[in-house]
Amino acid sequence: MEQTREHHHFSKSEQPQQPQADSQRWLWILLLVGLPLTSATVWLTQSDLPARFERFQHQAFSTLKPPYRYSYDLSDYRNPASLREREIGFYQDKIRKNPQGGLDRAYLASTYLGMARTTGEGSWYLLAEQTAKESLARLSVDNPSAISTLARVAEARHDFAVALRLTQQITDERDVLSIKTTSNLATGNLSEASQAADQLVDLSLNTHAFLLQALVRNAQGKEQALESFNYALEVEEAGEISTSARVRTLLGRFYYERGQLKMARDLYEEALTILPEYPLALINLAQLEIRQGRYEAALRRYDQISSGVPTVYNPLILRGKARVRGLQGDRQAAATLWAQSETLLRQSFVGAGDFGHRRDLARLLLERGRAEDLPEAVSLMRAEIKNRRDAETLDIYAWALMQTGQPLQAQTAIQKAIASGTRNPGILDRAREIEQALGNSPKANEYRQQVIKSDPQFNEQARQAIGLNAGLGG
Repeated sequence: MEQTREHHHFSKSEQPQQPQADSQRWLWILLLVGLPLTSATVWLTQSDLPARFERFQHQAFSTLKPPYRYSYDLSDYRNPASLREREIGFYQDKIRKNPQGGLDRAYLASTYLGMARTTGEGSWYLLAEQTAKESLARLSVDNPSAISTLARVAEARHDFAVALRLTQQITDERDVLSIKTTSNLATGNLSEASQAADQLVDLSLNTHAFLLQALVRNAQGKEQALESFNYALEVEEAGEISTSARVRTLLGRFYYERGQLKMARDLYEEALTILPEYPLALINLAQLEIRQGRYEAALRRYDQISSGVPTVYNPLILRGKARVRGLQGDRQAAATLWAQSETLLRQSFVGAGDFGHRRDLARLLLERGRAEDLPEAVSLMRAEIKNRRDAETLDIYAWALMQTGQPLQAQTAIQKAIASGTRNPGILDRAREIEQALGNSPKANEYRQQVIKSDPQFNEQARQAIGLNAGLGG
């Protein structure tokens, strides 16, 4: 079967980089900018040399201005995971001294949840859930922290109805509004998400609240999203390392979807300056490298994330690598990587670690383009839209319907996606493709103009990178 639109026109593989030549080139650059020879030599002996050099280069030559550029001292906050580990040890010690303590377990569960968000490792979500349940078994009333943790784990499992139901037992209004925003945003209930986000901003006026408001406004296609992003950066405080890196990464995605690729790159690099090896930034930066035809650079970004530890990002990383190998013409390597990603996604449906990635599996099956996989892709998406009807989910459902010869049903699905207000150029381009297949050339041209208005740089290379991001849609 022919490749689907998201990844055809494979180019020849770029010439592999020459490590020795690169090291010599970088040594001269480091010496020219005044780094002592001994320091330069130490740099060149590090295994993460490319990443270290790129961070150095960004810090030396970045044109970002505050608040986009991080203005606080990072020396005390370089490793959020290490800080979390100390916090975990603190609460574990308290529990050893007071085994029946319910509140200490609730706080420990919350810390496990923070570690899950920092590292992306699914095992921390499971520990958070288990510990929160143990806390509730010991303290079944007046324990909103444990309930909040369970709601967040439910969101991670894409069980948004459960997350929303649990908010009825949470007394902290900020937590309630935050969960209502994220769960309604994920399920496409943008009116409810917007109301909750605005209330959270009025109540909190902090970075997290403004970020959620920005995400909702972006999903609605409102340019005021940029205003909310800017407010999020203006009110950030020292020590909020993970949040500061996340805001800049998602703001980078905002600019990426508008074709402002240099600004997107600068923001991703700034996020990595704040939090080196931050998976969300590296994944989005890899997508940018693919869009710009820098395939080996994209693979290097993915390799910076892959540490042998299972994370929620692993299926996406493998799928991204498969896309790169396909674009380089190595179909066998691509097939192997797709198979590895498929295995992980199917495992995510089983047992205690069920994080329900139906949509991700459907996307993989569609990307791979095997005719025998297409009915399952449609079935997966029909099940998924019962749970969530956001623009990205409807877009993938429309794609599955198109690939199985159901263009009218695909048209209905994509129109529902666009009705949300999304300006995502990939979704608008899907609508153009569907109208063209139906012979509606005037409508197809109308969507083509909308794509150009949203992202003036959108082209075939941009199509080849669709669906490889983390955050803000396709």
